[in-house]
Amino acid sequence: MRLIESLKKKKFILFNIFFTLYIGINLIGGERGLISYFDKKRIYEELKIKDKLLNSELKDLEHKISLVKNNDLDYLDMLYREKFRYGTKDEIIIKLR
Repeated sequence: MRLIESLKKKKFILFNIFFTLYIGINLIGGERGLISYFDKKRIYEELKIKDKLLNSELKDLEHKISLVKNNDLDYLDMLYREKFRYGTKDEIIIKLR
């Protein structure tokens, strides 16, 4: 009986304690909490790096496509020799890789 009466008198304090705990737990570990923030920040940085890599690959491929479309004979000759391992009889082919 005394426990119930003392809880009734201190319900504002108990409410504040539970409310503070609830906010503290969600602030740190919730879906929008501190841990989630740093995890999403790490993922964002990884995606930025991947985006830069893919953009550089895209520029390289666009350059190669433009060389093929413009019939750049040096590039076409290089592709032909590399893909088909072609050379004339008087050439010496040295593979560097």
